[in-house]
Amino acid sequence: MKKFLVIGLLLILVSCPFFGYFYLRNNICSWKDITAISAGQYHVVGLKKDGTVVAVGWKRIFKNGDGQCNVGSWKDITAISAGGFHTVGLKKDGTVVAVGNNTDGECDVSDWKDIVAISAGGTYTIGLKKDGTVVATGNNDKKESCNVNDWKDIVAISAGESHTIGLKKDGTVVAAGYNLNGQCNVSDWKDIVAISAGLHNTVGLTKDGTVVAVGLNKSELYNVKNWRNIAAISAGGGHIVGLSKDGTVVTVGYNEYGQRNVGDWKEITAISAGTYNTIGLKKDGTVLCAGKKVSDLDTLIDIRSFKQHNAKYKDFIVAISAGGSHTVGLSTSETVVGVGAFLDKFSIYKWKDIVAVSAGLDTVVGLKKDGTAVAVGYNACGQDNVNNWKDIAAISAGGFHTVGLEKDGTVVAVGGNKYEQCNVGNWKDIVSVSAGGFHTVGLKKDGTVVAVGNNKLEQCNVGDWKDITAISAAGACTVGLKKDGTVVAIGDNRYGQCNVGDWKDIVEISAGGGHTLGLKRFGTVVAVGDNENGQCNTEKFVNKIRTMY
Repeated sequence: MKKFLVIGLLLILVSCPFFGYFYLRNNICSWKDITAISAGQYHVVGLKKDGTVVAVGWKRIFKNGDGQCNVGSWKDITAISAGGFHTVGLKKDGTVVAVGNNTDGECDVSDWKDIVAISAGGTYTIGLKKDGTVVATGNNDKKESCNVNDWKDIVAISAGESHTIGLKKDGTVVAAGYNLNGQCNVSDWKDIVAISAGLHNTVGLTKDGTVVAVGLNKSELYNVKNWRNIAAISAGGGHIVGLSKDGTVVTVGYNEYGQRNVGDWKEITAISAGTYNTIGLKKDGTVLCAGKKVSDLDTLIDIRSFKQHNAKYKDFIVAISAGGSHTVGLSTSETVVGVGAFLDKFSIYKWKDIVAVSAGLDTVVGLKKDGTAVAVGYNACGQDNVNNWKDIAAISAGGFHTVGLEKDGTVVAVGGNKYEQCNVGNWKDIVSVSAGGFHTVGLKKDGTVVAVGNNKLEQCNVGDWKDITAISAAGACTVGLKKDGTVVAIGDNRYGQCNVGDWKDIVEISAGGGHTLGLKRFGTVVAVGDNENGQCNTEKFVNKIRTMY
């Protein structure tokens, strides 16, 4: 089972100068008749003995897929696997189903057949066929974690964040993918009966009940050599869990969230190590959890700057957006909170059923779960006139205009159009939009980018961009994230905010008024541009966010 880092939700950090810690609350103690469990990055999945599936955790609906917990309609499932932000299920007829983030094609499993085992990695999925070969789909980039097509005689598989492990029928092990920490150095292993790929390490169970491990050895992750009589293993984000034959559990590694507090567990039949927790299945079909808990309310983020509203709403913030002089947050109850200028004059607190928010210069726009939109703020240019929008999948508020992405890939826009920033009526096949000060940018599903509006600083000169996976426009600057983890930028560079040519391993981007931020794969944040107010001092994030690597 595979465990990963703070990646998707850390985008919040590159959008706002303040943040809080997120945590998961437990709601799996009520589960019954469970036969298998799998812990992902921010969700936990359980297989029931009737072949149906339950899941709790973050329920974000992704632009390229469904929510990773939307498994209520699954039937005839025999195995499950929770990945970074997707969930995979193996049906008894050997076909596979998947839900969740599909940005890299990790859910493209509908044509798989004759599958006997599955494993979901960070942004990819692997399947073991009954003939002992392996198939893979999803992000392969430079890590090559999907390079398994030549594997043969495989009897078990395990996908980590960026590396893949295969157990051969002769007890040896093969590996592919990211090997910076030596997590793929398994060629000398013998007599292995079970394997598990974690974030930066790989664990193997030998036929005599002992355990071997390779990879990053921070927090004594290799200290498994004294384990005896082990029946099952699971590698997490920064800890390793072993199930003893007597039904008790042993652990090594990180414990800052209490994920190793399993000393009193008994009668356990299966284990799964998540990024921040450990899940145990008891022989009576109930489930235990240690560490950060899992809730039916999604992954929760406590933004401390919203304390004045927390008492009123009694829930937590899952997304935020920074405007000209105000900040708004989307809560777990699908309502909106905010702090800053002009919000006291416009009631956003009565909004309901909101699934996304975007703060513009002097406006706030909300996307409702029925695909309609609402907006409040100063409406001098008509940027709040979104009441007739339908079938909207995403929104973005700019300086004096608002843009909406429709579910069919077309785009609508209202507001100031002095520079033709709203002339998006002919756009097609768009998967993401971003509104800048006086320009609009759209990402097409083929990885190219289109732009309209003010181009005095060449912020719309994106016609030659390729292999783009994310865009962000702000002021007179446009930033694009490429699928190889590098970044391109064009436009206003007065403060050096476009100097991103040497960035690597980036997974999220955000363009600010005079600076640009990038989130790296393993949780660190880089920044360039205006730093007059310390907005580029992102090294503080590393100290406060204890990423487990």
